[in-house]
Order: sequence, then C-alpha cells, then structure tokens
Amino acid sequence: MKLLIPGPVTTHRSVRAALAHDFAPWDTDFVRLYHRLGDRLLRLGGGAVGTHVALTLPGCGHFVTEAAIRSLLPPGAGLLVPMTGPYAERMARLAREAGRSVVPLVVGAEAAVDPAAVRRALQADPGLSHVGLIYSETGTGVVHDPAAVGAVVRGLGRRMIVDAVSAFGALPIDLGQQPEIDAVVFTPNKCLEGVPGAGFVLARADRLAAGAGQAGSWSFDLADVAARLAARDGPRFTPAAQVLNALGVALDRLEAEGGPAARLARYQANMQVLAEGMRELGLAPVLPAGVQGPIVLNVHAPGDPRWDLQAFVDAVKRRGFVISNFYNTARPSFRLGCIGALRPVDMRRAVAAIGAALEELGVRERRAA
Repeated sequence: MKLLIPGPVTTHRSVRAALAHDFAPWDTDFVRLYHRLGDRLLRLGGGAVGTHVALTLPGCGHFVTEAAIRSLLPPGAGLLVPMTGPYAERMARLAREAGRSVVPLVVGAEAAVDPAAVRRALQADPGLSHVGLIYSETGTGVVHDPAAVGAVVRGLGRRMIVDAVSAFGALPIDLGQQPEIDAVVFTPNKCLEGVPGAGFVLARADRLAAGAGQAGSWSFDLADVAARLAARDGPRFTPAAQVLNALGVALDRLEAEGGPAARLARYQANMQVLAEGMRELGLAPVLPAGVQGPIVLNVHAPGDPRWDLQAFVDAVKRRGFVISNFYNTARPSFRLGCIGALRPVDMRRAVAAIGAALEELGVRERRAA
C-alpha cells in the first residue's frame, strides 16, 4: 500500500527495518546515536555548532512548534502570523493559548506571502517581535519563501520562527544565511522520509539562553533541553528511540540520493506527473502552476452527483493507494501527496488507480463542483 498523502509518507523497507532495534535511552550507544543525529540535522539545515543547536522532543510537529513559541517569545510578546492556511491557523492558536499576542496577516488562499505586506505589518506594530511563517502549507499546496520574508524581518531587526514540517529535507533552508531565524521546526515523517513520533527544532543557542525559564512548561522548555545537550548527556525524558534510529537510516538514504536538491527534483517530477494525469482525467488542480508547490497537490472535487469522497477514497485504496478522506479547502478538493519513497512511475500508477476509481463510481462530470 502506497501513502499518497503529505505525511506520514511511504517509507523504504530499510527505514522500517530500523524500527525493530530496541534501545535503552541511557545506554552509551544510544546516546552517541542521539548526538550524531542532531549533528547531521544541524548540518542539513546550515546551522553552525556553537551558534545553533538541534533539539528533539517526542510527539508531533505541533509539539515542537509550541515549544519554540514558548521558549523563544516572552509571555505577551507579539507574533505576526501570515494566514496561509490551516497550519498557520494552528500556529496562531498554539501561540494564543501559550499567552502570546497574535496578529494575523491575511494571505490569499492561492497566493504566496508577500514580503512587502510583512514589512508594512511589522512597521505598523513595534510590539511584534517575531514572524511565524509556514514554509510549505500542506492545506493548500502553496510553498512560501522564508528567505524573502526573512530579509524583511532581518532588515527591521525582528525575529522569525519557521514551520518547515513539510519542507525540511527537500526545500532549501540555510540558517547560516538567515541569522534572523530563531528556530526551524520539522518532523522526520515528511521530506526526510522517516516515521512519525518525534519533532525537531534547529534553534539559535543565544536566543534560547535569553529566554530560559519563560516557557511555562518543563516539557516544552527548549532551553532546558539545550542545557542537557550541552552536557553531552542523553535525552531528558524517554525518547522515541526507534523513530530516531529509523531517521538515521533515512538520512543515509537522503545523502545517497544526492541531498535535498535531488530529492526536491524527484518530488517536482512526482507532482508534474500527478498534475498532468489529473488534467488528462478531466479533473482540475486547485492552484495555478505559478504557485503550485512540489509537496501536495489539491484537486477540485468533480461536480458529478455520483461523487462521494469516502467512496472514492475507498475505491482508490482497493487499487493500492491511500489518499486523504477530508476536505480542507473552501471549495471541496481532494489532496494528493507528492512526497515519500515514491517515484514518477508510482505516480503514473496512482493516476491509473484514480481514473479506475472514478469509472467504478460512474463519475462522468469531472469539472469542479
């Protein structure tokens, strides 16, 4: 069964095999694995030892996003959040519930974040210390530009937190070139092609130290995690040990593939096959080509009265592919992930499966609902 969703993704058998190894989290072999993994992720993100730290928490991406907000923004501090879709909405909620002040910046559902609009919003409100940016918004498929937004943030002396959950490992990020970034957060189960169960933060060590004690949560206090890391100890609490071991194998595969640029090229090819295949079936992708990212493709639900999303999902699944069974755009659309251990040949098979599912359901009118 292939997962045609933007995460968790289809993984290679070698990654899955790494989950079979049991660890004691305080054992010296695991502690070495733990630190080696952090060093590799730091290099992958362009971080510098001494300037940046790579930290991990058990859990999902929302956990590390909340931890970064709590640990890097003082209580009451202002966070500008470009409202790019559902994941921006979630970041805003996490910040509000942590007692931080959130100012939303309206962004069109089919538009990239405009750096000029970020500039105007920051200039209008000196209380906004940070911008919270979603790099790849899997609710819409739009990829935003942290380098362009970051240049504005840096020029105004503000800071930035980047949610790179569905970007890290394929889309470029270079902390060495963007000193305004306080933290990049991500998980193993997207473009890194690992499995879920842990979250990561690449953060500036000085900014964490400056915010020590302000998180309001021991579990989410990244300054405390960093202090233990500096002592070259193991994790504070029980880690997702097997998940971390599997990620080590996934990083080996990323390096063997040629790194993030090569992986991005494969994902772009996957997306092109899917987009062209949908058009050949008479279906319409939601986004115009100019803003369509390589991570997820949203496709308008057909207007045929025989269309039923769950029945369609079930029919596609019988043919070997799992797709999302919910709508998350204003106009109904189904979502196809382009990432994971999949290649264009898999996407061509997926297009055939989708076409067969539509025929099974008798969906003839395929223009957007």
